[in-house]
Amino acid sequence: MNNLGIFLLGLLVTFSLKAASFEETYLLGPGDRIQIQVYGEEELSIDELLLSSSGTFDYPYLGLITAKGKTPEQLRAELHRGLKGDYLIAPKIRINIVSFRQIYVNGEVKKPGGYEYKPGLTVDKAIALAGGFTDRASRTAINISPSSGSREQRKVNLKQSVAPGDIIVIDQSFF
Repeated sequence: MNNLGIFLLGLLVTFSLKAASFEETYLLGPGDRIQIQVYGEEELSIDELLLSSSGTFDYPYLGLITAKGKTPEQLRAELHRGLKGDYLIAPKIRINIVSFRQIYVNGEVKKPGGYEYKPGLTVDKAIALAGGFTDRASRTAINISPSSGSREQRKVNLKQSVAPGDIIVIDQSFF
């Protein structure tokens, strides 16, 4: 394998590890769309499911399931425990995130509103999604309200990471 091939392989492995790490740490919440696949059990598989405002969903045979605050792997393990034994001998379950809940960009941007979160999203990328700064926008007075439910805003820079549900507010510049 030549140097270019080794380099590309290294990038692929790095990207795969980052994606796997994100899946292991991402906490599901209201507004996320997930897919549940139970191999060999069509009636237990769900192509696309929107988590309710309480972060729950109704699942066949198991009833109301709370996904909010759980990683996809934790949710998979819960479904596995619930289905194993009475319903299936050895269920093989896969949870996929179809789409993430939104982030919101308000204030001095050209197209304020909600935008779907993407892994690796930063404040500057979120502003780009919202059409960029207006002429009156401050490049330094940028605040974020975290998705954790806290109403407290904190000042951030353009390279700050954004989490699903975050609200970014760009203030007006005085000069």
